[in-house]
Amino acid sequence: MEMPAYKRVVLKLSGEALAGEQGFGIDRGVVEEIARELQGLLPSGVQIAIVVGGGNIWRGAAAAQSGMDRATADYMGMLATVINALALQDALERNGVDTRVQSALEMRQVAELYIRRRALRHLEKGRVVIFAGGTGNPYFSTDTTAALRAAEIEAEVILLAKGKVDAVYDADPLRFPNASRFTELSYLEVIKRGLGVMDATAASLCMDNQIRLIVFGLHPGNIRRAVMGEKIGTLIKGG
Repeated sequence: MEMPAYKRVVLKLSGEALAGEQGFGIDRGVVEEIARELQGLLPSGVQIAIVVGGGNIWRGAAAAQSGMDRATADYMGMLATVINALALQDALERNGVDTRVQSALEMRQVAELYIRRRALRHLEKGRVVIFAGGTGNPYFSTDTTAALRAAEIEAEVILLAKGKVDAVYDADPLRFPNASRFTELSYLEVIKRGLGVMDATAASLCMDNQIRLIVFGLHPGNIRRAVMGEKIGTLIKGG
C-alpha cells in the first residue's frame, strides 16, 4: 500500500460539489464516488475528517440579502449541512467504512454532539468523522468551520474539493477563459488579492496554525492524489 503524504486530513466538500451536474440537491452518484475513493484510502493509514457545506440545499447568505434575518438564515444553512452529512455517512457505511457524524448543533437522534476528544478517538480507531452544523454559530462559513476543526484536531492539511473549478485562478475561469491559474500561493497573497478561495477568517486561521490548503476539482481519483502528495490544483501555505 502506497504511503500517504499526510497522516490526518480534513476534506472540505462544498454543497455545490455534492450536487454534481444537477446543481441542486444531492447527486447520489457523486456521493457514492466519494465514498468509494475514501474507502480505498483508509488502508493506507490516513485519518480522514470531513466538513460539509449546505449550499446545494440552502444558501443562508443569499437568503439574508433578500431580507431574511441573517441568524435565522444561517441556522437553516447549518441544518442543510446535517442533511448532506447523513447522506455521506450512508454512502460510506454502505461501502464498509465506519463513520460518525458530529454536529455542532445538538441532534441526538441523528448525530453525536461535537466533542473534540471524542472526534480524535474516532479518528485514531480508523473511523471517518463528518463534522456538520458549521461552527454552531451564525455569521461563520463552513470554510471557517473547516479551518477551525483542522486546527482543533491538528490536521496537517485541508483538502478543498471544488465542484466547478480545478484550482485557484486570478479571476473566475467560468466567466473569464483566459484567467491565470496558480500552482502555489501564500495565505497573505490570497487575502490581499481577494481571490475568494475562502473567507478571510478561515484563511487567517489556517495561516496562524500552519495548516496547508490544497484546492482542486472533485474529479475521480483527485482526493487520493492530494492525500498521496501528488501536485494537483493549487497549494496554499505560509504567511
